[in-house]
Amino acid sequence: MSTDKTEKEILENDINLPTNENETEENTSENGTSGVENAVELSIEQQLEADLANEKDKHLRLFAEFENYKRRTTKERIESFRTANQEVLQAMLPVLDDFDRALNEISKSEDKALLLGVELIHEKFKSTLVSKGLEEVEVRKGDAFNADYAEAITQIPAPSEDLKGKIVDVLEKGYKLGDKIIRYPKVVLGN
Repeated sequence: MSTDKTEKEILENDINLPTNENETEENTSENGTSGVENAVELSIEQQLEADLANEKDKHLRLFAEFENYKRRTTKERIESFRTANQEVLQAMLPVLDDFDRALNEISKSEDKALLLGVELIHEKFKSTLVSKGLEEVEVRKGDAFNADYAEAITQIPAPSEDLKGKIVDVLEKGYKLGDKIIRYPKVVLGN
């Protein structure tokens, strides 16, 4: 078998070519091409259109996948910076607590210049931490206890009826970084 015959057999099977020359002459168009050639061209044209549509679909899917990848890596990078920032800020919280206690004790002394100097340093330190995203979780005496925003250390008899089930004292301030609480305030409840 020759290659030409194999191709002709394939074309006859796929396109139903006429088997005798009379049918071929009848299918010849005005421009001199046969109906078989038009059918083959149409078939090739349809195949190319299908291939083009397939490649466009692949391209769109690849583009969408790449956009998702960019979004995901950007989000992971931001989260990585936030996590690194969180570790540093958590390490600084005990220093801030010590500063608060020192400021409280110095305010009881008679030395106003010392108090002013420590207040300036305390405010600068606190503003630096706030600029990095640290916020204090607002919990005060008399607030209703919410386990999502505070940690109850102990319960004591309420000093008054209106403090039953509410916060009696705040032992340690809580802080959050963005929307995430990095240290819950420690409170005492009245029962």
